[in-house]
Amino acid sequence: MTDGPHTPDEPAVVLTAPRDGTPDPVSTEGELAGVITRLRAGTGPVAVDAERASGYRYTHRAYLVQLRREGAGSFLIDPLPLGDLSEVNRAIADTEWVLHAASQDLPCLSEINLRPTHLFDTELAARLANFERVGLAALTEQLLGFTLEKHHSAADWSTRPLPASWLSYAALDVELLVDLRNLLEAELIRQGKLEWAHEEFAALAASAGDPPRQRPDPWRRTSGIHKIRGPRALARVRALWYARDTIASRRDTAPGRVLPDSAIVAAAEMDPRDERELLVLPGFGGRSVRRLAQTWLDALTEARTLPNEALPVNPPSDGPPPPHRWAERDPVAAARLARAREVVTRLAGEHTLPPENLITPDLVRRLAWAPPDKITGDTVAEALSTSGARAWQVGLIADELAVALTAE
Repeated sequence: MTDGPHTPDEPAVVLTAPRDGTPDPVSTEGELAGVITRLRAGTGPVAVDAERASGYRYTHRAYLVQLRREGAGSFLIDPLPLGDLSEVNRAIADTEWVLHAASQDLPCLSEINLRPTHLFDTELAARLANFERVGLAALTEQLLGFTLEKHHSAADWSTRPLPASWLSYAALDVELLVDLRNLLEAELIRQGKLEWAHEEFAALAASAGDPPRQRPDPWRRTSGIHKIRGPRALARVRALWYARDTIASRRDTAPGRVLPDSAIVAAAEMDPRDERELLVLPGFGGRSVRRLAQTWLDALTEARTLPNEALPVNPPSDGPPPPHRWAERDPVAAARLARAREVVTRLAGEHTLPPENLITPDLVRRLAWAPPDKITGDTVAEALSTSGARAWQVGLIADELAVALTAE
C-alpha cells in the first residue's frame, strides 16, 4: 500500500474500509478450505490478529481471527463453529507471521491450534526502535500516514452476528501490518538492532504453545485488597472471590460483571450478617447482584466460621521484597540495586532503548537482592541467561552489572 515512510507534514488519511472491501466471516468447513487454498497461493508474510471479549466473557478465547497475505487477500474467520484451525496453521506454518503485541494474542490463537514457528511483532519492534508511541493506530499514522479508528477495540466480540462496522474494523487491523513490519525492519537495520529483535521474536514463537501460567491464590489480585486488614477479613475476600468465580465460569461471564471487586472489598470490610446489611453496601445494588444475595451471605458465613488454622497466611515469596523495604531490611542490597538501576538507565540511554526492554526490572531486583556468590561478568551473565534474558541483553549489560554489584 505504501512505497516508503510517511512524511510528517502530510495529513493522515482516515481508513474506514479495507482496500478490497470487508470480507464476510468464514464459518463453514467449505469456506475454510477455500481460505487455505488462497493462503497457500499467497506470497510473503501473513498478517495475523485476533479479537477477544475481555471484560465480557470469563474465558479469553478468540472470537474472530483475521489473516491477510499478499496475493491471497484478507480473511475473517469465526472460530466458534469451526473450533480447530490446525489446517490453517499447516498452510502458513513455514511463513513469518506479523502480529502487533503478539503476547496478547498468542494464547488465544494457541487454543485453536494456530502457533507460529517464526514471527515479527510490530509493537515490540517499535519498542526496540525506541518509538515513543507503540500502539497500532499511532504507528500506522506516524509511519504510513493512515489513521485507524480504534473505537471497537473494547467491544464484545462474542456478539453474533457481528455488526458490519465491527467487521471492517477487524479487517483493517491486518490491512497495514505487513507494510508496517517492513518499515520497522528497515528502522531496526538502520539502528543496528535487527538481530536483537530476531532474538525477541524467536523467544515469543518458542513460547507460543506454552500453557498460561497459573497464579497461586488468584484472589489476592482483587483490586483494593490492600485496604483489608487481618486474616479473617482476607478469608472473606477469598470466599467471595471463589463464589463469584464459580458463577462467572458457569455463565461464561467476566467476573467483574457478576460482582465488582469493590463490592467484595466492601463486604470483606463490613462483614454483613443479613441481606439488609449486605444490600446497602456499594456494589450490591444491582438486580442481578441482589438475586445472588444468599450466595454472598453463605460465602461470608463460611469465612466467619473457619477455624483459625484455615485462615489465609502470607504466601512464601520466591523473590525479593518490595524495593521500598530494602533500605531497612538490607541496606547493602539496597545500595546494589541503586547502582544496578543506574547502569540500566545509562546503557538504555546509550542504546536508545526503553530500560525495561534492555532488561526486565524483576531480573535486576532479583540479581541485586541475591547476587552470585562470586560476582564476575561470567557469573552475572549466567544468572541472567538462566532467568530468561536474551543473549543480546546479556552481552550489553552483564559486565557492567557485575561492576555495579561489587562496588562499594
